[in-house]
Amino acid sequence: MLASGVRIARPTRMAAWRALAGAEVIGEANAMLRPDRRWFVSIDTWVPDSFPPLVSAVADDLRQDLYTTVDEGDQAELRNWSAAGFTVLRREHHYLIPTAPDRTRLPGAVLPAGMSLVSADAVDEYGLRLLDEALRHDVPGTDGWINDPQEFREQNFDERRFDPATYLVAVDDASQAFAGLARVWKHRRQPRLGLVGVTPGYRRRGLAKLLLAAVFAPLCERGISEVAAEADAADPVATALLARIGARRVGGSLELVRRVPPLAGTV
Repeated sequence: MLASGVRIARPTRMAAWRALAGAEVIGEANAMLRPDRRWFVSIDTWVPDSFPPLVSAVADDLRQDLYTTVDEGDQAELRNWSAAGFTVLRREHHYLIPTAPDRTRLPGAVLPAGMSLVSADAVDEYGLRLLDEALRHDVPGTDGWINDPQEFREQNFDERRFDPATYLVAVDDASQAFAGLARVWKHRRQPRLGLVGVTPGYRRRGLAKLLLAAVFAPLCERGISEVAAEADAADPVATALLARIGARRVGGSLELVRRVPPLAGTV
């Protein structure tokens, strides 16, 4: 039995398979085990007939539920995965959010009394990891996420994506508790809102809007007019917030799952 307070983190694992015709590679499958213990699979094939055996090989080797994501408009890809036993688990809408305050209607956002905004690289990293996990628990598709310390440090503070001006933590001045965060990752094509969230005890104070206004401001000053974001189609809170700040839907994706069959004699 684990001692009180002990948590098990599973570092990201990768696995790969190849379909061969003689010495020629005609297809590849890759699987990634995320920190929420879900295996996500991607498959590239140059010969259509190699798709089913690659899925079978992944399923036979891993013997776990398998997940994948498909663009909502790619019907051919969806048919491939459906024929391989995958079904739709949830839907995500993709958005572009304006950064200009006159379009987001966020210029009036005021930081609640007794709260401060601090760059993520200036707060306690252990506490930041726990905050990240707590907020992910409320995000559809990422519940059960436990961060590995080394991976968290690398993935959050990688200089290619991390921007101290757009990764901010809301801190309670009196208790020093972390109340929420917002982070926008740097990408060459389009900056992306990775997460915005507030812990239960600090909600309904306008803190999420304030966090968004704070991370969008430096981007707007740099001439970046829009930020990409995703939200679960069935999450009314997220979709309502995005609508209020002028986000426009530009597409979507489907998360699919193939459940591992139960063992004979089990229910």
